[in-house]
Amino acid sequence: MGNIKKIIATLVVTTIVIGGLVGCGNSAAKKSDSSIAATDSLAAIKKRGTIKIGVFSDKAPFGYVDSNGKNQGFDVFIAKRFAKDLLGDETKVQFVLVDAASRVAYLESKKVDVIMANFTVTPERAQKVDFTNPYMKVSLGIVSPNSAKITSVDQLKGKKVIIAKGTTAETFLTKNYPDIELVKYEQYSEIFQALKDKRGDAIVNDNTEVIAWAKENPGYSVGVATLGGQDTIAPAVSKGNKELKDWINTELVTLGKEKFIHKAYEATLTPVYGANYEENLVIEGGKLK
Repeated sequence: MGNIKKIIATLVVTTIVIGGLVGCGNSAAKKSDSSIAATDSLAAIKKRGTIKIGVFSDKAPFGYVDSNGKNQGFDVFIAKRFAKDLLGDETKVQFVLVDAASRVAYLESKKVDVIMANFTVTPERAQKVDFTNPYMKVSLGIVSPNSAKITSVDQLKGKKVIIAKGTTAETFLTKNYPDIELVKYEQYSEIFQALKDKRGDAIVNDNTEVIAWAKENPGYSVGVATLGGQDTIAPAVSKGNKELKDWINTELVTLGKEKFIHKAYEATLTPVYGANYEENLVIEGGKLK
């Protein structure tokens, strides 16, 4: 009986030891795999043979799917060049369709390598993803009727200014020009109709929005294309992916030498914004002037 107890005890101890070793081995393997994914991203992309880039499907002219089912737009134009320079062929990009709310999540879950979906750099987002250097700049703009064109923010004093609630335009004007009368609407579509109905003298809104609207609506023009602070649009990679971030930053410098971002603008944005606003929107070489 005593011998049987000794044998059972020995088996239990052996099982515990072996189990502990196996558990440690799995843990180490997981850690190693995680480390490889974080530090060897370019090698993984090259081994896969494609780079996965998240873009919009419905936000023309930045990212959209055309009637033939092809991805088109400013962001797509630049993404194809990334694929060409990294993998030798612009068709080696795999476009993953995202919406505004899913951009961060798609990077965090490794569903994409890069997000290029008109992604504005903000401190809040930068806590969750790593932004590269930018390729586009955006700010506020002022659109008004040609018959009473506003060419300076000072001309807004004593006038009714139409804005959408909860926007950077509302924040900027409330903080810096508290004496200007604001006419506020819930929806973007409402502010443009309000200007047509003469319920205000001008609209202050994102410059990409007002420039595009004025181009489609004769009788109105953007007298101030850049107002207030300036935000930037940039590619983003998963947090800590320094290797891919550094490659994109170097790529943007290279592309800047041939004015490629200007070429992308001319190919995709000129029909919407016109040539006059190219310098207001494009960042060449990844650096603000």
